[in-house]
Amino acid sequence: MAELASDIHRELHRFHVMGNVVAVELTIQGSFTGPFTTPAGVIEPTGVKLAIPAGDFWYVEDGRIKEFNCYAGINVMLAQLGVQPDFASAVKASATTTS
Repeated sequence: MAELASDIHRELHRFHVMGNVVAVELTIQGSFTGPFTTPAGVIEPTGVKLAIPAGDFWYVEDGRIKEFNCYAGINVMLAQLGVQPDFASAVKASATTTS
């Protein structure tokens, strides 16, 4: 993410403590200073502001962080970068694999 947006930061919204799990609702924010390498090629930076919804999960054991996972709204991020889904190609590809 730091390559995607050099000014990346997190805006924390809510914390939820459930036993040994801490869940955090947040937004990953920054400016698209890229470049962003994709399977189809490189998307050059545009400077567009990103605001990607995300959730962090911290698993704590004996007062120490045992595991950390971050789940980001990648579909939102891609839309903000101008990457639109190509449903027609996906339908065509699925039809050829099932025939």
